[in-house]
Amino acid sequence: MMSEFSAAGRAQTPDKDAFRDTFNAVNDTGGRVWFYPQQPAGKWHRRRAVFAAFALGLLFAGPFIKVGGQPLLLFQVLERKFIIFGIFIGPQDYWLFGLAMLCFMVFIVLFTAVFGRLWCGWACPQTVFMEMVFRKIEYAIEGNPSARKRLDNGPWTREKIGKKALKYTTFALLSFIIANLLLAYILGADALLQIVREPLADHAALFGSLAFFSAVFCFNFSWLRDQACTVVCPYGRLQSVLLDKNSISVAYDHGRGEPREKWRKNVTRTSGDCIDCHQCVAVCPTGIDIRNGLQMECVNCTACIDACDHIMAKTGQPAGLIRYTSENAIEKKTNQLFTPRIAGYLAVLILLWGGFAYLIATRDHTQTTLFRAPGTGYMIDPDGTISNLYTFKIFNKTNQELRPEIRLGEGNGKLTIVGQSALYLPPAGMAEGSLFITMPASAFSRRKNTVHLSVYVNKKKTESFRTTFIAPEGPL
Repeated sequence: MMSEFSAAGRAQTPDKDAFRDTFNAVNDTGGRVWFYPQQPAGKWHRRRAVFAAFALGLLFAGPFIKVGGQPLLLFQVLERKFIIFGIFIGPQDYWLFGLAMLCFMVFIVLFTAVFGRLWCGWACPQTVFMEMVFRKIEYAIEGNPSARKRLDNGPWTREKIGKKALKYTTFALLSFIIANLLLAYILGADALLQIVREPLADHAALFGSLAFFSAVFCFNFSWLRDQACTVVCPYGRLQSVLLDKNSISVAYDHGRGEPREKWRKNVTRTSGDCIDCHQCVAVCPTGIDIRNGLQMECVNCTACIDACDHIMAKTGQPAGLIRYTSENAIEKKTNQLFTPRIAGYLAVLILLWGGFAYLIATRDHTQTTLFRAPGTGYMIDPDGTISNLYTFKIFNKTNQELRPEIRLGEGNGKLTIVGQSALYLPPAGMAEGSLFITMPASAFSRRKNTVHLSVYVNKKKTESFRTTFIAPEGPL
């Protein structure tokens, strides 16, 4: 797909596939190539800025938003406790988290097959923070691309030291804030605020983790930058598998643009609309030439669309030489989003989401295990009843305090918990102990019998189970 999509767009290149032999972020000697993209401007950038403001607002508000008294999102990885949109998934239901991640991955596959790397350009935290926060600060402190390049390559003057110190201090502060945000999603906002109010010495290990992640974020946005997308992240490399000729992506219309020719005022053009101004390359944060076709480095940030539309407006030509489109829309002037492949992905996703919703809606609030006490048999009480001793563990599968009650399912029996008048379960916690089940001797004529039990919370049955009751054979 990638070679077909880009062949016509490189008609003037001596070797149309030569760009594939090199990585544009590395020079001939293997050194890092630093990019100094121009500041994008235009309708698409304004739209992305509005969306980024909304996304950042939601991201920072996430730990403080509560649904039913619980955080909107919480990922306590070490304790295997997760809350996804108010749905609590505890250690006993960790497999549900795996199912939720599978649903998310299938959604990403479906979304990518239809809309390409729209996620990367608009919603990925790496892109949003880098292009809409850190890059903006860099523009404000160090100036336009030419000024920044001169500053980086120039001697260490007082001006350079001052600007670099201000920039990296700001980057470090923002990285510290982002690390605290990450911690809020792991510990919960309430727990984090409590820790902040307590002495630092009481949470030395936690502060060490916070310092580590702050350093990681600062390194990412100060040095790694575009290579986080082109080297570290595997998503771009999946394009050849996930995309097809109907997938929407940022693309150059080579049928309209080729052959390229420089713009000459008051001269009738006999070539394509592309004036070979390289503005699409100048604004690209990963340094690619979109006219070479679909490339792994492209994050669909729309900067090249705005740059090209601006040039088209200045030269009196229609906008859209670079736009959101598909290969079939360019080559065959047709565009079909809902294909059998998309229908298959959608069917799988609906089944997964339906199954996940059913399992969440029907799961029990508690999980109880009950076994006969090892080495014990039945006991004949003075009043002629039969007793069996059991050990139990009851798990709370919610993030709320519970006071469960274990009841016998039928008959005239009696259940007595040893040493406890009532059970208490902390959030996602456990209670354990021993209990006696006492039944009248007339209730059984066999040695091994089945007894049914239920667990109630607030007079509502949450689960049912059964166990074996041992009794003497025949009449006493």
